[in-house]
Amino acid sequence: MTELADSPFSEHVGKHPGEPNVMEPALLTDPFTGYGELRERGPVVRGRFVDDTPVWFITRFDEARDVLRDHRFANNPRCAAGGEGGGTPTDRLLALMGLPEHYRVYFSGSILNMDAPDHTRLRRLVSRAFTARKITDLRPRVEEIADELLRRLPEHAEDGVVDLIKHFAYPLPITVICELVGIPEADRPQWREWGAKLVSLQPESLSGAFPAMVEHIHELIRERRAALTDDLLSELIRVHDDDGGRLSDIEMVTMVLTLVLAGHETTAHLIGNGTAALLTHPDQLRLLKSDPELLPRAVHELMRWCGPVQLTQMRYATEDVEVAGVQIKKGEAVTPILVAANFDPRHYADPDRLDLTRHPAGRAENHVGFGHGMHYCLGAGLARQEGEVAFGKLLAHYPDVALAVEPEALQRVPLPGNWRLAALPVRLG
Repeated sequence: MTELADSPFSEHVGKHPGEPNVMEPALLTDPFTGYGELRERGPVVRGRFVDDTPVWFITRFDEARDVLRDHRFANNPRCAAGGEGGGTPTDRLLALMGLPEHYRVYFSGSILNMDAPDHTRLRRLVSRAFTARKITDLRPRVEEIADELLRRLPEHAEDGVVDLIKHFAYPLPITVICELVGIPEADRPQWREWGAKLVSLQPESLSGAFPAMVEHIHELIRERRAALTDDLLSELIRVHDDDGGRLSDIEMVTMVLTLVLAGHETTAHLIGNGTAALLTHPDQLRLLKSDPELLPRAVHELMRWCGPVQLTQMRYATEDVEVAGVQIKKGEAVTPILVAANFDPRHYADPDRLDLTRHPAGRAENHVGFGHGMHYCLGAGLARQEGEVAFGKLLAHYPDVALAVEPEALQRVPLPGNWRLAALPVRLG
C-alpha cells in the first residue's frame, strides 16, 4: 500500500468525512467488508471517486441493475450538463494520470466512454466477432492453448512452485484475444508489461505506457493495411478505408486498445481469483472434480463471489432521477458497486458462501459481474468460455494442484474497483 499512499490518486482520501473515497485503505484491502457496510447503510450512499468527484454509490442488487439499464444515465459526462465545475471527471482523471494532451483523446474516445448512437455504431462493428457461434467455434483453439500452457507448467517450477498467474492465467486470455484481434506473438509480452504499468497508478508509468501503446497500434495498422488477413484488425481497417464515416482513425486505435486490454486483463484475474477460491474451498473443489458439467454454473458463481471488477466507471444523470428515494440531480455521477450488489442478502440466500450450484443451469445471468444493460461486457461469452476451459483443463492436468502458501500470504494488487492477485504460487502435485 506504500506506493499507493505516495500516489496523487490518494491525495483526496479523508477530505470529506462521511463520504468514503474509493482509494481509502479499508475499501482497497477488504472491499467485500467495506462496500458491504456501505450497502447496509443504504442503497444509495454519497462517496468520492479518485479525483474527488462527488459520486453516488449504488450498493444493492436491484438498484444497481436498474441504474445499469437506465438510459437516463450516460457514460460520457459531456452528455449531462450541470454538476461540478472545473472540467469533467474524465478531464481531471487524465490530468492525474499525467497523459500528454495529444494522447488524451485516445482515452476519452473509447467505446467505454460513449453512449448511443456512437456506442451502438462501434459495438455493432465488432460484435460479430463475439457472437455465441463465433465463441463456440473458438473453443477448440482455446482448449489447445490451455493444454499447451499446462503441459509446460513444470518447466517454470522453482522448488516445485509455479506462479499460475504468470504462466497460465495471463498467457491464456492474452493469446486468445491477440489471435482474434491480430496482435503478433512477438508483441504480446510488451502488452502485458504495458497493462501492468497502466494499473500501477503511478503517473510516471502511466504517462509513458499509454502513448507507447497508441503509437504501437498506429504502426501495427500501417503494417496490416499492406497485408490484410482475416483477423479483427483487418476487418476494422476495411471498414475504415471503405467508409471513414463509420470508423475514424482515433476510434480504430481506441477499439484495438480496449479489446486487447479488456480481453485479457479481467479474464486473467477471473482465472486467478477463481482458482484461489477453489483451492481454499475443498468441498466446492471436490464437487467440481466429481461433476465437470457444473463448470458453466461454477464460472457464474466465481464471477459473483470473486469477480475481478468490483465497481463500474462513473455514469452521469442526463436529467433529475430518483433512485431508491434519493434525488440524483442532472449532471451528478453514480457508480454501481458490483461487489456490494453481488453480496446483497436481499437478493441472495447466504451470499457470503461460495456455492457452485447457486446459479440454475440455463437461466438468465443472476449476478452483475459482467455489468448489465447497454454496456454489458461485450466479451462476456468469451470470458466465461475461457474460465470454463481454464478451470476444467487445470484440474484435468493437475487434479492434486494446491496452494504453495497459506491463503493469508497471497498478495493482492491494491487497485480501486478491482480484485486481483499479484501472484498465485501453487504446487502441481
